[in-house]
Amino acid sequence: MAMTAIALVHAAPSLAQDAGAPQESAAAGTADQIIVTGTRIARDGFQSPTPLTVVTQQEILNQSPTNNLADFINQIPALAGSTRPANSRLAISSGLAGINTMNLRNLGEVRTLVLLDGRRSVGSTITGLVDINTFPQALVKNVEIVTGGASAAYGSDAVAGVVNYVLDKKYTGFKVNADVGITDRGDGFNYSFSGAAGMDFADGRGHILVAGEYAHKDGIFEVDRGWNQIGYRTLSNPDYTADNGQPANIVVRGAGTWNSTPGSIIRSQVGGTTALRGTYFAQGGVAQQYQFGSITDSSQTVGGDWQINDTSRRIGLDATDDRRGVYGRLSYELADWIEVFAEASYNWNKTLFNAGPQAATFTLQSDNAYLIQALGPAALAGVTSVSLGTSAADLPYRKNNSTREVQRYALGAGGEFAAFGNKAVWDVYAQYGQTDTHEQLRDIMNTARLGLATDAVFAPDGSIVCRSTLTDPGNGCIPLNRLGIGVANPAAVDWIMGDPYRNQRFKQTVAGANLSVTPFATWAGDVSVAVGGEYRKEEVSGFVPPEFSSGWSVGNFRPTFGSYNVKEAYLETLIPLGLGAEFNGAVRATDYSTSGYVTTWKAGLTWQPIEDIRLRGTRSRDIRAPNLNELFQSGTSRTNTFATNTAVGQYAGATFRELTTGNLNLDPEKADTLTLGAVLQPRFLPGFSFSVDWFRTKVSDAISQFYADDIAQRCTEGFQSFCAAIVPDPEGVRDYFVSASPFNFARVKVRGIDYEASYRVPLDKIFNGSSSNLTLRGTATNYLENTVDNGISVPVDTVGQNSGQSSTPDWIFRMSATFDTPTYSVTAVGRGVSSGTYNNTYIVCTTNCPTSTATNPTINSNHIDGTFYTDLNFTAKINVGGADGQFFLNVTNLFDTNPILLPETGLSANSTYSDLLGRAFRIGVRFKTN
Repeated sequence: MAMTAIALVHAAPSLAQDAGAPQESAAAGTADQIIVTGTRIARDGFQSPTPLTVVTQQEILNQSPTNNLADFINQIPALAGSTRPANSRLAISSGLAGINTMNLRNLGEVRTLVLLDGRRSVGSTITGLVDINTFPQALVKNVEIVTGGASAAYGSDAVAGVVNYVLDKKYTGFKVNADVGITDRGDGFNYSFSGAAGMDFADGRGHILVAGEYAHKDGIFEVDRGWNQIGYRTLSNPDYTADNGQPANIVVRGAGTWNSTPGSIIRSQVGGTTALRGTYFAQGGVAQQYQFGSITDSSQTVGGDWQINDTSRRIGLDATDDRRGVYGRLSYELADWIEVFAEASYNWNKTLFNAGPQAATFTLQSDNAYLIQALGPAALAGVTSVSLGTSAADLPYRKNNSTREVQRYALGAGGEFAAFGNKAVWDVYAQYGQTDTHEQLRDIMNTARLGLATDAVFAPDGSIVCRSTLTDPGNGCIPLNRLGIGVANPAAVDWIMGDPYRNQRFKQTVAGANLSVTPFATWAGDVSVAVGGEYRKEEVSGFVPPEFSSGWSVGNFRPTFGSYNVKEAYLETLIPLGLGAEFNGAVRATDYSTSGYVTTWKAGLTWQPIEDIRLRGTRSRDIRAPNLNELFQSGTSRTNTFATNTAVGQYAGATFRELTTGNLNLDPEKADTLTLGAVLQPRFLPGFSFSVDWFRTKVSDAISQFYADDIAQRCTEGFQSFCAAIVPDPEGVRDYFVSASPFNFARVKVRGIDYEASYRVPLDKIFNGSSSNLTLRGTATNYLENTVDNGISVPVDTVGQNSGQSSTPDWIFRMSATFDTPTYSVTAVGRGVSSGTYNNTYIVCTTNCPTSTATNPTINSNHIDGTFYTDLNFTAKINVGGADGQFFLNVTNLFDTNPILLPETGLSANSTYSDLLGRAFRIGVRFKTN
């Protein structure tokens, strides 16, 4: 694929690296020959038919917007949909909050294989996702990105491709980095320190390497940004009928949620003659009448008192994050053909995030003591009960507090020896990884206690008590006033709150061996062969205190236990065909303890008819095996309310309790990928490179599942198997109990085109005697299709849809210009996405609209802007006491451009492709000695 190296300004052009100067990989052992990520063949000058991107260490240092490696890598168009703290902030119960993962071509993180030095790493979540924060960033020499199926070379999960972080294992000297950053608003303060040292011993036969880092970032717990205060919303059109030609939905500004306020608001009542709808409770519990605006639907209003509900401001924007890591490696050359090594790493990461207010709906009986105090008996005459909504200003924010400890140990050997008149490259290794997670949700409501505390009445002596206390005086219940701001008894708040948590341990044991040889030659050239095998075992165990397994508004964790193993063997070959053509093929046999035997393969061709042009193409069959979560999850429970639209039929507005469990009968996903591309490096324009690659991936038997609203909708549509998953709640906590498990039933198809151009100009060709260079680069992905077919609903192509984390803009791009001199360098970066729609299923109209349906609803506006950000990076090169140093200044989002705005409640921005923080600054220093 055509994102070949956005590279160091001193290096050869990026496409030149793709074309024949690939970087060193760990699998090569100590060999002079190199193994490029995406293949196991070790041979000088080998040009893989699978597109390869190489990002160098120096560019990461010069252009990274933060002190986190992943924040730079995620700017590459093919990885722009990856999970990062900004878009995992509301992952309350999933274990994803605060991590950085890779998502190639928007096929999902679970379909991208992340490697460290060509080997797997233990996952940081139960789904097996590897957190990039656990890699020793000070030693990352380059990042190699294979955009295309690579399961035949590396096994399961490489459906979309491979991201391989390559360490500088022979680094000699000492280097240190220190930096500090802050946003233009004065929040988001962050700093980091990192260093590495390496030295030879025993006359150069041995080498020792150590590295460490510490990083801290202040969280931003409220959205103090103007773009989130404009009331950009989508409402149901209250005037819509099926035949009046109006759209069923309308996009507006200056709208807010009326059916939930910080001190609660009455939404509806049962009985009585006094209209109480719209009565809300302000500071001190004072009752006031909500002023509805010009347009009001069941939950939102335009104008009037739309700003009373401040939920949009009370959502966290960024997490508090602390990271610590150490890494060590020892290697020794026992003989010319063998080098042994041992390495170990430990990483600790803690994140704390504000997941927002305790928004809820609740019902009060007319004899509720606080209701009588607030409204008086006369207003409640004849009233049986009232329904209220609240964003709970008196309750603390829900918070996600996750701690992860990741350990990784490896032993191995590798080298090269003479065989068949050529060099053979080999390696063997064994490694063990362990992740311990402590996922704690702080200030979470216990639903049973909340119900008891809310149901407050007058005791015979005139005091206010919980109704339950009248019959059970020793139950400890403390009455809670939810009608107003500043009225709740702190003791009652403490009584209903808890901090549910789950401890989990993920273990990974891997052993493997690889051999690459060139056993013979044909008339067209040397034939190379690589063979190898791998054994891997994945395990999960957990602990949850019994009191935290159910009964909470979120969380409701259950411990998961399970394991599986996999045995694999592969064969790969490179055969020259003559006339500048080469064939690269591979096959891998895999045996899973859970799902049995499966075969993956790839076949690729490269053809270089002339020196200036290289054509390439690859066809592959890849797999993704079900992960520990999909197989063994013992249950994740949540409570919520069904949607209020007609699509869910009788379940509309009802409450439910949902339990998601694993499925031991899952099979591996199958994927077929085709890539076709060309690389152009014209001799008449030295330093210029251009590549283009078309890709298509089809995933069948994709593992997916339906959740409560989808299950209710399918049941309403007549699919009886879905109706069986919804039953009355046997515990009586909610109206219904919903059972959800994953199955192999979906199909996914992604198509697109990748482009890259780069041009490096030594300025001495223009200005005689100049030692400066100008480097221009541009990278873009044009998505053509991203369709998910669940076999029941009409498939929807999300390309061009700019809303939500699963959005897929038509175009994602990044460009840079670097001016480099012996004393300083300046880089300007432009990045962004094209404009698109809010939802591709909408029909846009303002008059003469067709009847709105669940499949194709009507709306007055469906346009979502794109965005373009500019970053500026300056580096001054200095020398202090013989040490090479750099002072650097990075300005991210130079023009303080707003994020992509979405007409939604809560955080009204696309956090996947947007800069949420605004303009930010980072300054620092680096020193190194050799």
